[in-house]
Parts: sequence; structure tokens; C-alpha cells
Amino acid sequence: MTVLIVGAGPAGIAAAGVLAQHGVRPVLLDENATPGGQVWRRLRDEAALDTLLGGEAAHYRRIHAQFAALRPDIEYRPGTLAWAIDGGTLHIAGDGRAEALRFTRLILATGATDRTLPLPGWTLPGVFTLGGAQALLKGQGCAIGRRVVFCGASPLLYIAALQYVRMGVTVAAVLDTTPLHRKLMAAPRLLADARTLWRGVQAMAALRRRGVPIRSGVRLRQFVGEQRVQGVAFDTGGQTVTIGCDAVATGFGLKPETQLAELAGATLRFDPASRQFLPAADADGRCADALYVAGDGGAIGGADAAEASGALAAYAALADTGVAVDARARAALRREVQRRRRFQRGLADAFAWPAHWIAALPDATLLCRCEAITAGELREAVRRDLGVREVNRGKALTRCGMGRCQGRFCGLAAAELIAAEASIPLAGVGHLRAQAPVKPIARGMVGAA
Repeated sequence: MTVLIVGAGPAGIAAAGVLAQHGVRPVLLDENATPGGQVWRRLRDEAALDTLLGGEAAHYRRIHAQFAALRPDIEYRPGTLAWAIDGGTLHIAGDGRAEALRFTRLILATGATDRTLPLPGWTLPGVFTLGGAQALLKGQGCAIGRRVVFCGASPLLYIAALQYVRMGVTVAAVLDTTPLHRKLMAAPRLLADARTLWRGVQAMAALRRRGVPIRSGVRLRQFVGEQRVQGVAFDTGGQTVTIGCDAVATGFGLKPETQLAELAGATLRFDPASRQFLPAADADGRCADALYVAGDGGAIGGADAAEASGALAAYAALADTGVAVDARARAALRREVQRRRRFQRGLADAFAWPAHWIAALPDATLLCRCEAITAGELREAVRRDLGVREVNRGKALTRCGMGRCQGRFCGLAAAELIAAEASIPLAGVGHLRAQAPVKPIARGMVGAA
């Protein structure tokens, strides 16, 4: 049996561990140079581990120790991009060459990327996503600026801001766009994971102790600047305020990386809670013949849910090939995933995606930064006779979503804008269809394998 695992974050590592325990040597493909994914990304300077991660440092050590023990029993291929799937063949690129790998089982642990919301000035130099700001701090040991504003709707606002403060960076403010009462209303669901909730509360308290201003329920207006970002303008208490800075980290939750799953045959279904299309999978991550999704690439659940779902996917792959597996262990893992994802649904309420802002974007706002398509251009395409009512039609007529990122960063906002302008349900607008290559690869590699 040839099992390929795409992604070496917590889900991929857990899946590889279960397979290895059952005598299967999986191939673990990692786009990054080192394992750990985004949340447990290998630090450039591990001497700063306890300072940067605080109480989470022990979990970091456990994950990397687990991988080190597992390494002799798997085929690990770092720096490898999985860019297409054709039947039972996965196309990869790494070390300047392309390959086609046949598989009998495929586990996709592709993780998630930042969900971005376009605002005036969001393409200015110095404006980063939350994940990008964390990746630079962890992987490169450098900050995005000397005076940073963290803004958006995400629990990562507080975690990332505290990491920057711990490393000596001035955090000018944390601007949370969700009102405090929404967080209080979400409390029953958040209590599904009281330990994680408490860590979040502690992070907020730690920021306040260090004098970091925290504003809740703000309305972001624009990122201010000419050659680079110089401030963030927002509405609060009936007035518009601008806070000066030399860098911004912004994010509105996460978007699962579903492109490979779709190419492999998974059906995507609309999830009203997250306002996104997600792979339709059973409780074990099974979503098509010989195809399994795990971690945040299937549904946002966080690092602990990713580990449990990665193990579940591996158990399912083994069981589907006739290998005897522990039914009680699988049942416990299912309960753990359900609990963690219930907590994440609470977070979706506590840090709400402000979809209504997109309907009010000024026409001049860049919506698709790859192709330089504005909100006004997409609106005009909707308003025409027989105008756009579906996001792929919008892509064809305007090129919105046709650039290097293939709509990974503008697709959700484009769908929201079409739905609002055409006064139709968001589910009816659809999602941008995945196409190979799912991410840019070197010219000449397509068809080279």
C-alpha cells in the first residue's frame, strides 16, 4: 500500500505516526523546509522558544520530538509542492524537477491560509496577514515592523500580538472588529474547550498588563499611507481615529486549503457558519474513494483537532484496506475532533467575519491584487444585462481570481460582493473551481513529470 500525506503540520505528522505504528511507511510531503506546519513552525532561534511561545513551548517540543522519533520510519520530502492530482497520481515539484507519484491512499493535511478582507490601502507595503507576521517572527526571527497594529476578527490577533510584545516589539494597538457582547454570547460554545479559552483570556490580560491598547467593535476604514503603510483609520465611539504605525498584521480567521481535495474528487459543500465551501467528509475525514482530509484543510478546528483528525484519517485509510485498528481509539478521537470543532464554531461567532463591509467597499478598492481588479469593476459586471451571478462567471468576465494565487485571497470577498450586489444567497454564487497548478511552479514543469 502506497500512502501519500500532503502536509507536515500537526495533522500530517499524526497521520504518519499512526501509519508507521501499523507497519506502513508513508511518504510525507512538506511544502516547507522543516516540519511543524504554521502553528509549530520550526523556530529560527530556539533559544527564544520559551519567551516566544510561553506555555505552548512544551507542546512545540513534543511535536518536534515526535517527528524526530518518527523520521526513520517514513519517507519525508521537505521543500516539495503538490500542485496537481490526476486520478491516482499526485504531481509534485521539488529540487527543480517535477515528479508524478502513484498512490493507493491519499491523506490531504494541507492546512489553511488567512482569510483576507480587502480594504482601501491593503496592498501597501508593510501590510501583512496575521499568518505572515507570525511566519516571519518564527521562521526568520524578524518582526514586520517596529510599531505594529494588529487588526481584524481572529483569536490569532491576541496570540500573535503577545508573541511580538514578548520579542520586544511595540504593539501600537489590537483592533478587534467584533463587539465584546458577541464574545459573551459565544461563551457556551467556547466552554467546549475551557483550557484553550482560558489561554486566550490570559493572552488578552497579558497584553493589557503590558499597556497594549485593545479596542473591540471597531469599524476598519483604511490603511493609511503613500509609499508604505503609516497608520490605520477606524471608527469607534462615533468618531474616526487613526493610529500611527509602520506595519500592520491583519486577518479575519482562516480559509481551508481545499484545492487539492477538489481536484482529487471531493465534493465541496457550503458551510453557513463559516460562509465557505468545505470538503464533504465523514467523521473520519473520508471524502472520496481512497481520499481523506485532515486538519484545517478540511474544517477549521485548531492544532489539537488537527492532530486528532490526522490520526483518524490514517486509521480510516488502514481500515479501508483491511488492517485491524483500535475501534475504541477511533471513537475517542472522533469525540475529541467534535469537541474541538464545536469550540471553533464558537470562535466563529466570537470573531465574526464582517461580510457586510464588503458590500460597502468603495469602488476604487482593489479586490483582486494579482490582476488589479477593483470592487467597482466586479460590481459593473454584476449590473450588466445578463450580468454575473456566479463567481466563476465573474472570473471569466473580469479576471478576478485568475492571478498567481488563483483566488485563494480574493475568492471569498468576490463571492460576497457578487451576492450582495445581485441580492442572492451566498451559497448560490458558488466557489472558484480549483485548477492545476494550485500554486505557482517553475515554467516548464507542467507536463514534465
